[in-house]
Amino acid sequence: MTSDSILCTFTVALNMEGGNTMKTITNIYDDSGWTEAQEYPNGTMQKILHDDQGVRTLLLKLPKNFFMEPHAHITAEQHFVLQGEYTIGGKQFTEGTFQDIAPHEEHGPFASKKGAIILITWYPIAL
Repeated sequence: MTSDSILCTFTVALNMEGGNTMKTITNIYDDSGWTEAQEYPNGTMQKILHDDQGVRTLLLKLPKNFFMEPHAHITAEQHFVLQGEYTIGGKQFTEGTFQDIAPHEEHGPFASKKGAIILITWYPIAL
């Protein structure tokens, strides 16, 4: 199965006071909703899917020849490669790979020769 054949409609059930409601985000691969990712190298785009109470989920579109220095976060971070490939510290991650990065763990440098789309989630860990 290629990423083009992945169902591009996500339905999220939200348990809200007074009952359940459904929120749908349609076609994560279309051109709408993408903005420049200011905290990343030039040409990097983001589509924010969720941002609430310390939990943030977004699509990150890495341009060709992407490079970013190593860094760390106070939150945990998860990556799922939807399209393309990239490397972290010389280790290659291709379509369909997932990784879980612990809080305060330095990761990088990041590089992508061909570009990639990565689903990224940051979330706090209770101590």
